[in-house]
Amino acid sequence: MIRGFALLLALQLAGEAAARALALPVPGPVVGMALALALCLASPGADGLARPAAEAVVSRLGLLFVPAGVGVVGHLGRLGDEAVALGAALVVSTAAAIVAGALAFRWTARALGDAQ
Repeated sequence: MIRGFALLLALQLAGEAAARALALPVPGPVVGMALALALCLASPGADGLARPAAEAVVSRLGLLFVPAGVGVVGHLGRLGDEAVALGAALVVSTAAAIVAGALAFRWTARALGDAQ
């Protein structure tokens, strides 16, 4: 499992370095995930190496929400002051995500010839 963690961290580091060196508008960890996908497609054994470490991280993913929750509680006053704007942003962004998902589904279904 240590090798798997080392591989995941190396891919994240490579992604971060690439994102900064190339001034990409994408965060380094996202570039690292793309590199991990490319590695898994190129080398079928890589997924077996990283799987135990990735499963361990994903099983404890909920712990990563604790700092965000503390930050929200720390800024409750500010959130109350801007509740209308935040509520509007949540409603509009949720609606936009639903519409985008539906359009992507329709496009994919038509592209695959499964549309009815």
